Amino acid sequence: MATLRQIKRRIRSITNTAKITKAMEMIAASKMRRAQQRVLAARPYAEKMYQVLADLAAQPRPEGMTSLHPLLEVRPVQRIGIVHITTDRGLCGGLNANVNRLTASFLLDAGKPASLTAVGRKGRDFVLRNNLELRAEFTQLSDKPTLADTLSISHAVMEDYEGGRVDEVYLAYPRFVTTMNQRPAMERLLPVKPALIEQRENVEYIYEPTSLVVLGQLLPRFVEMQVYRAFLEAIASEQSARMVAMRSATDNANDMIQELTLSYNKVRQEAITKELLDITGAAAALT
Repeated sequence: MATLRQIKRRIRSITNTAKITKAMEMIAASKMRRAQQRVLAARPYAEKMYQVLADLAAQPRPEGMTSLHPLLEVRPVQRIGIVHITTDRGLCGGLNANVNRLTASFLLDAGKPASLTAVGRKGRDFVLRNNLELRAEFTQLSDKPTLADTLSISHAVMEDYEGGRVDEVYLAYPRFVTTMNQRPAMERLLPVKPALIEQRENVEYIYEPTSLVVLGQLLPRFVEMQVYRAFLEAIASEQSARMVAMRSATDNANDMIQELTLSYNKVRQEAITKELLDITGAAAALT
């Protein structure tokens, strides 16, 4: 059985740990609210771009033109690329493990050679640990990113696709649903597949100078926005998962402190009882 000193030392250690996890929970909660607001504000913009893109792709194309834009070109898939978005830091539950598991399962099902662009240190470690081809890595990105912070990622992806180094590109990231729920998502990024417009939603827009010029300008912006939105989703998911994980860790630490305190009192009571018996026995021997 542990001694009083050992139990007391352990209680002190767990109390310090609980203070740390509580502070981390409060920090994650303050960042979480801002991250959630940013991702919820980005979703309508990305959806509207998708609708405009669908209308542009539905416009009549000139005779003899097989593809409106290189980013719309569909070709036989010989090699795929994946933008694998995770976090730089841990302590966020199973968030990164779920995304890594989704990517691994997708690669097994695809059965095609793949190159991965790792965004986040945890994703990079996953790629290297499994001997996968690492195309590029982006780590130590800001918790409050701007679109400019993710342009290097989207531009590298578009260059690979337009250069024929990959035939499809996918985004793997944790999608924010609620504070308690973050789901790993795998979405096709390239080639861009415009949504189908229903007849009742089809509005005749006038594009200047032409719809092809506008499409050529909008497609790269659309890819940039999709990568940026996925990164915002990952940040909101990270802070939410970390807050929940740290709250759970704090609750578990407090439960352990209560159990150890009870054990400490029991051991202390046993020691007092033993001392009283020794005193009583010694007094009886002297009489």
